[in-house]
Amino acid sequence: MNPVARFRALPLRSRLALLVAVAVAVAVAAVAAVSWVMVRTQLREQLDRSLMATNPSAQVVRTLSEPCVAAPSRPAQEIAGKLNPTVQIVLADGGHCWVSGLTNLPVSAADRQVAAGQRPTSLHDATTADGTAMRVYTFAAQTQPGAPVFGISVAKPLADIDKPLSTLAWVLLFVSGVGVVGAGAAGLWVARTGLRPVDELTGAVEHIARTEDLTVRIPDEGDDEIARLSRSFNSMTAALASSRERQAQLIADAGHELRTPLTSLRTNIELLARSEETGRAIPPEDRRELLASVTAQMTELAALIGDLQELSRPDAAPPARLEVVALHEIVRSALSRARLRGPELGFGAELEPWYVRGEAAALERAVVNVLDNAVKFSPPGGAVTVSLRAGELTVRDHGPGIPADDLPHVFERFWRSPSARALPGSGLGLSIVARTVARAGGTAELRAPADGGPGTEAVLRLPGAPTPPPTPPPTPPTTAPWDGSVVPDQ
Repeated sequence: MNPVARFRALPLRSRLALLVAVAVAVAVAAVAAVSWVMVRTQLREQLDRSLMATNPSAQVVRTLSEPCVAAPSRPAQEIAGKLNPTVQIVLADGGHCWVSGLTNLPVSAADRQVAAGQRPTSLHDATTADGTAMRVYTFAAQTQPGAPVFGISVAKPLADIDKPLSTLAWVLLFVSGVGVVGAGAAGLWVARTGLRPVDELTGAVEHIARTEDLTVRIPDEGDDEIARLSRSFNSMTAALASSRERQAQLIADAGHELRTPLTSLRTNIELLARSEETGRAIPPEDRRELLASVTAQMTELAALIGDLQELSRPDAAPPARLEVVALHEIVRSALSRARLRGPELGFGAELEPWYVRGEAAALERAVVNVLDNAVKFSPPGGAVTVSLRAGELTVRDHGPGIPADDLPHVFERFWRSPSARALPGSGLGLSIVARTVARAGGTAELRAPADGGPGTEAVLRLPGAPTPPPTPPPTPPTTAPWDGSVVPDQ
């Protein structure tokens, strides 16, 4: 397993702690390296300044220029006492004469140039014969004006700054190690503390997966990402719980609605079967009524099952066929069906052209449901008026109307007003209307008539769509004119 895969296999808190430790280690190492380099630079500059501060008097220069002896002279001891350096005379030909210190200094080309008067000073590192690293400063000198120029080299061991630098390096290394270890521990603590809500969320998800209990809620204090995640999870579980509750309610309501026609259908079929088994014929009139009742109940069951299938489609599912359709044509087709269901009613329609984007079959079913309600609640010989203006479809009946307290519930599934429970129907028609209109981007509303008269107004508002271009009429086939010739039989 490569390091990347091994790292990804670690728990999240371990990865966070490791990342924090690595980040702190890199930062501490960078700070320590910069600090060490700056201190080294400062110490070397200080050493250079101390070497260049050597300004011997003319008497000292004359004394140094005299032939060197085994014991240093007093002026040479003056320089050595002030600086604790190694001092030697450098000549232009490379010769040198030890004055003070523990060892001779190697003569470089820059030192010979200074001794020859070609450059005033020279500052460089050198290593003596015994391996001691030295910082050497060479400057030009004369015993008196007009006298030959020679060089005086003053040097100090670099160990004077290397030892403090070595100590500083060990101190920085120790502090960096302590900092990295502390950062790792702090990162682990921060990861555990910061991921505690994630652990709670994980526990809640596992609990829900194990028990299917959607009432679990996670504390969501604060405005950080974890709190937002907790609120999103709580919203999701609340939506799932609501969906499950609606599903259970739909099943219960569907079972209740199916029980009545199934019981009646079973009773009628049992009567017909008993008649066949016992040989006792049912009077023809009663038999026709039983068969008509069976047919009506089967029709009601088929309509109820169709409504349930329509409502079983998910709300977020895209429409099956989304196209620009003529709403006025759909309403005209629905009106023709409504006239067949209420032949004793008068229908008045005023339809302006209006195009919408939606499913033609679903929209027609929604309009038919609204018209069916108007037919169902209209008194014998009553009138139903339909108007379509600027995308607002209004269907008005002159029935008993709907109480104001019941208006908020008319679009709920299986809801039926007390006055309508004796009438045929499943209570799903208006739910399908609201859902279909919402899919087309519109709204549905039931209200009392604006003129204060009896009845109810159903208002469907649908946004318009670009008018489709007119379909050109088919071009008739063209035939060449007859030239009078006759084609012989083959």
